[in-house]
Amino acid sequence: MDFQHTKGTFELAGKQFPRVTWYKQKGMRSLYICLLFVVLTSATNGYDSSMMNGLQSLDQWRDYYHQPSPSQLGLLNSIWAVGSLVALPVVPYTADMLGRRTGVMVGCSIMLGGVALQSLGFTFAMFVSARFFLGFGVAIAHGSSPLLITELVHPQHRAIYTAIYNTTWYMGSFMAAWLTFGTSKIQSTWAWRTPSLVQALPSLLQMGFIWFVPESPRWLISRGKNEKALRILANAHAEGNKMDEVVQLEYQEIRGTLKLEQELEGNKWAELWRKPGNRHRLIILVSLGFFSQWSGNGLVSYYIHNVLNQIDITGSTQQLIINGVLQFTNIVVAVGMCFFVDRLGRRLLFLISTCGMFVCFLTWTVCSAQFEINHSKSSANAVVVMIFLYYVFYNTAWSGLLVGYAVEILPYNIRAKGMTVMFLAIDLSLFFNQYINPVALDRLRWKYYIFYDIWLLFEIFIIWKFYIETRNTPLEEIAKHFDGEGAIIGGRGANEKLRQIVEEIENAGALPDECTGDVADEKVVPHGTPRGPKVDV
Repeated sequence: MDFQHTKGTFELAGKQFPRVTWYKQKGMRSLYICLLFVVLTSATNGYDSSMMNGLQSLDQWRDYYHQPSPSQLGLLNSIWAVGSLVALPVVPYTADMLGRRTGVMVGCSIMLGGVALQSLGFTFAMFVSARFFLGFGVAIAHGSSPLLITELVHPQHRAIYTAIYNTTWYMGSFMAAWLTFGTSKIQSTWAWRTPSLVQALPSLLQMGFIWFVPESPRWLISRGKNEKALRILANAHAEGNKMDEVVQLEYQEIRGTLKLEQELEGNKWAELWRKPGNRHRLIILVSLGFFSQWSGNGLVSYYIHNVLNQIDITGSTQQLIINGVLQFTNIVVAVGMCFFVDRLGRRLLFLISTCGMFVCFLTWTVCSAQFEINHSKSSANAVVVMIFLYYVFYNTAWSGLLVGYAVEILPYNIRAKGMTVMFLAIDLSLFFNQYINPVALDRLRWKYYIFYDIWLLFEIFIIWKFYIETRNTPLEEIAKHFDGEGAIIGGRGANEKLRQIVEEIENAGALPDECTGDVADEKVVPHGTPRGPKVDV
C-alpha cells in the first residue's frame, strides 16, 4: 500500500520548508476560523437533502400536500437540480468577473429568498418554486466557495482544508435529520415549516462572516491588484511578513503562472479540450460529477423513506432515527478521512472507496432480493447494515475529494469553468436520481439496484485508468502531472524557457499592474523568521 507518514516539511517551488502550526499564527488562525463559515455552502446542500428525506417521513407534511405521488416527489427533489442547471451559465462569470467573495454573497442572497418562499409553502406549486430558487442560489455560491478556500489557504493545508469543504454536507444533513425528528412531535404545519426556516442559518452565517475573509490573491493578481494580493498572502501565511521566503515564492509562482496563462492560453471555454492535458482533466471532472451521484448514494440521500418501506421498516420514528444515526456516522468518517488525503493519496483512496462501495451494494442487492422472497427480519437488518457500510466506503473518498481533487487539478485560467463542468455533471445526475429513482424504486423494487452494481464496476475502471496522483504538490505545480514538460508554471517552478517568456511579457507590460509587489531593496528572509517591524497594511 502506498502509505506515507506526514513529513516534517512541505514543498514549494522545489524547496523544502518546515511545517507550520496554523493555530500558533494569528493571521492564519483568524483566516481559517472565518473560512469555516465559507465551507457552509456545502452544509446548505446537505441540510436540504436530509430535510427533504425527513419531510417525506412526516405525516404532517404528507397530509398538508395531500400525499404526494412518486412522480410529484421526483419533481419536488429534481427541481433543485433544474435550478442549479439554469444557474450554471452565469456561475463561472460571477466567480471570475465579480470575485470569489461576491459570488458567495450573491448565491446566499438568492438562497435566503428561496427559504422564505419554501417556509410559507401555501401550495405544492409554491413549495416546488422555492426549491428552484434554492438550487439556483446554491449553484452560484458553490461555484465560488471552494475556489476561495483553495486559493487562500497555506500550501501545507490545502488538501485537508479543501477536502473538509464537501464533508460539511453531512453536518448540514445531520442537523436537518435530528431537527426534523424533534419537530415531528409538533401536531401542526410547524413540524415541517420549522426545519425549512432553519435552512436559512448557514447562508445567514456566511453573509455575516464573509466580510472578514479576504479576496483570493490569485483573483486579485489576475486583476492587476498585485500589492493587495501580496499583502493578503503575507497576512495569511507569514504573520504579515511580505519578505518571507514562502510568501515571495508563492507570489512569484502565482503571478508568473497567471501571466503565462493569459498570454499563451486565455480562459475561453475551448481551453477545456484544446490540449491533451485539459482533455484528461475534463474526463476526470465529468466522471467525478456523475460518479459522486450515480453510485447508488442517491437512493438513500433523497429516498431513504422509500428504501426502508420496501424492507418493512415503515415507522416514522424508526426511519428518522436511522437517518439521524447514519448522518452522524457519515460526519465522523468523512471528516476523519480528510486527514489521510496526503498520506494515502487521492488515487488510492478513490480505488479503496469505490471497490468497497461495489461489494457493499452487491450485498445490499442480494439481501433486498432475499427479503422480497422470504420476508425475513434478518434480511431487512442486513440491508440496513449494508447501507451504513456502503456510506463508510463512500465517505472514504467521494465526500471530501469530490471538490478537493477537482479544484486542485485545474489551472487558474479554467478553474471556475472546469468546476462548472463538474457541477453540470452533478446536476444532470441529480436530476436523473431525484426524478427517476422514486419511480424506478416503486416499479422495479430491488431489481433497480442491479443497474448500480454494474455501474460501480465501470467506475472502478475509469478511476484506475485516468485518475492521477497529486499529493504533496503545490497548487500551481500540479500542472506538471497532466501537461508534462508543456506545463504552464511561473516562478521558481518554471523551466528556463517559461522564465524567459515571463520576463518578455513583463518587459512588454502585458498586464496592468497596480503595483509589482516586488521589493527590490528589501531582502527575502527564511520562512518563519520573525517579521520585525510592523508592516503597514
